[in-house]
Amino acid sequence: MDNQNSDSARFLSTGVPGLDTILGGGLTTDRLFLIEGEPGTGKTTLALQFLHEGVRRGESVIYITLAESRVELKAVAQAHGWSMEGIHVEDIIPNENILHPDHQFTIFHPSEIEMGTTTQRILDAIENHKPSRVVLDSLSELQLLAESPLRYRRQVLALKQYLAGKGCTTLFLDDRTALSGDLQVRSVAHGVITLELINQDYGSERRRVRIVKYRGIAFRGGSHDYKIVTGGLVVYPRLIAAHTRVLSERKRLSSGLAALDTLTGGGLDEGTSTLISGPPGTGKSSLCAQYVHAAARRGQKAAMFLFEEATNNLLLRSAGLGFDLQRAIDDGLLIIQQIDPAEMAPGEFVQAVTDAEAGGARVIVIDSLNGYLNAMPDERFLTTHLHELLTYLGQRGVVTILVGVQPGVIGGPMSSLVDASYIADSVIMLRYFEARGKVRQAISVFKKRVGMHERSIRLFSMSSKGIYVGDVLTNFHGILTGVPTFDEDQCGVLLDDNAG
Repeated sequence: MDNQNSDSARFLSTGVPGLDTILGGGLTTDRLFLIEGEPGTGKTTLALQFLHEGVRRGESVIYITLAESRVELKAVAQAHGWSMEGIHVEDIIPNENILHPDHQFTIFHPSEIEMGTTTQRILDAIENHKPSRVVLDSLSELQLLAESPLRYRRQVLALKQYLAGKGCTTLFLDDRTALSGDLQVRSVAHGVITLELINQDYGSERRRVRIVKYRGIAFRGGSHDYKIVTGGLVVYPRLIAAHTRVLSERKRLSSGLAALDTLTGGGLDEGTSTLISGPPGTGKSSLCAQYVHAAARRGQKAAMFLFEEATNNLLLRSAGLGFDLQRAIDDGLLIIQQIDPAEMAPGEFVQAVTDAEAGGARVIVIDSLNGYLNAMPDERFLTTHLHELLTYLGQRGVVTILVGVQPGVIGGPMSSLVDASYIADSVIMLRYFEARGKVRQAISVFKKRVGMHERSIRLFSMSSKGIYVGDVLTNFHGILTGVPTFDEDQCGVLLDDNAG
């Protein structure tokens, strides 16, 4: 189906760029599409965006409403900063006279309302305005008026043929509130777009869009995150790394520290991901700042995504180590984005990262994976999301650095809530150990898929002079247990407190 979307002239934009991407270019002209979803999923907002796009292109558009009044539609538009100018609204809803006692029976017997009258008003509106884009809201009203599934299906089929003959690209909105939950219109529509609202145990709700069917079009399947913001729907297409394979020459990026580069086999290779793992306070984020600072000094762009630490705290702590990250921000070489926990969907985060790469970032830091997991506790398949993202960035030649926090300080086995060691191409381990009455830090490289690396364990420390990677701790045994044994005669130089 790869060649099905070659004729872009036959597509109409929905007004939502991300949705157009999922649809393979937009909506096929002169066809009927079903937009289904429970109340609150944004069907009306999407419909208005679709019509506003038509107005922007100079087309005649019409919104036929059987449920919401003209005033309510205007309020929705104003909430998004839109004008209703250019959008014809035909509201076919009962007026207040229905409340008169003489008309009370119609409240209890809606099927007795004449279907023909409603249909005729719809046809008259189409004839009067001759639109190229039509929205009908909602099918639930038509289904209740039709009395029977057979009449309902025939009515929809007739409308479909009529609108196609008039050159209309039509959206039928269905809020799924009708008594019958049949799939009549799904079989009739050329395409079906489902909007889903998922409540979380904590944090904001999640919204996802899915293309159930689209005849003759190679669309992007699966669920895609979206949000309703001021200005309409923003859709985040699901990342498929296989669609973006790029082959290029790969180089090694230096950390700016000779000893650290020796430990990592000459630096971090472009197109690879590195997990920096260790207990809290061992210097994982500071080590990330070292790589970002080195990239900025080379004139390369970088991006940092913080799930836990505040941006100001990172800048202050980095300045204390001699890294002027603020200058890198001012020079346009660094973007730092602080993620609000429980407010960002996985798709939105992936979009932010890919946007940073598109903006030229060659080093991307995600700090931390634990924060990523805790920020989205109800999401499944986060590891799959992460794997797809790392694969995409790797194919684009980006150096990705992940931070993994391990509980505990000294002694005992270390574990992590997020086991990403098998996903990452390289793993740098930071560990506390006790020696000569002090708690110290050690650094080692446990894994590197690309090239060789040093398998030794080195002393690691931080001061106002920066990060210091010391000599190999050759005379120690059991450093990774946190309480090593060593030869007292040999450890004096290795543990020089003035080193660095």
